[in-house]
Amino acid sequence: MTRKYFIGVIAMAAIVVASNILVQHLLGDWLTWGAITYPFAFLVTDVMNRIYGPGPARKVVLAGFVVGVLCSLIGTQIMVEFEPGVTGPAVTLRVAIGSGTAFILAQLVDIAVFDRMRGGKWWRAPLASSIIGSALDTAVFFSIAFAAAFNWIEPGSVPGWAQEGVPLLGTGPIVPLWMSLALADWMVKLSLAMIALVPFRLIVSRVPGNRTEMA
Repeated sequence: MTRKYFIGVIAMAAIVVASNILVQHLLGDWLTWGAITYPFAFLVTDVMNRIYGPGPARKVVLAGFVVGVLCSLIGTQIMVEFEPGVTGPAVTLRVAIGSGTAFILAQLVDIAVFDRMRGGKWWRAPLASSIIGSALDTAVFFSIAFAAAFNWIEPGSVPGWAQEGVPLLGTGPIVPLWMSLALADWMVKLSLAMIALVPFRLIVSRVPGNRTEMA
């Protein structure tokens, strides 16, 4: 692997590891700190795609996927106490499957959408690909990890707490709790997709071969 790909791999791996750690820490009622770091994986993918093309971007995504799987495997072996007398693995099988599946699907779709829109205005490809990829990532992860339709994956560890009916984001109609978590997560991803346009432009515009495209 060349040095230019190595930087992308290191950046992606750092984001994946940080997100896997920070997802264990709550941020308000609906989010974890991992929701703040994880969306920047799309920034890394888009920068690699713009500078080097879809092939190298896929290699970086694959590296991030491997790191994510390793983090999940480690998490399944770490026992934590959720409340007095109640312990369990930090990462359940459902969460591990949902996380890995969502990551690889969303990132590959991001690459495909970005490549298709490559020739437009500089901001269109990263913004559109990140929004579409983020929506897919959120839908796939929260459905597999928490929805009742997927209880068959791990019948011995059903996340009943996530399937309890509560007002959507505390004020809307009664829906399973995981839907509020998913909506809050997606709203953060949308916000960060727009914010990430700033570092995207700054990074890519410094590469000589991409200055014309960023005009």
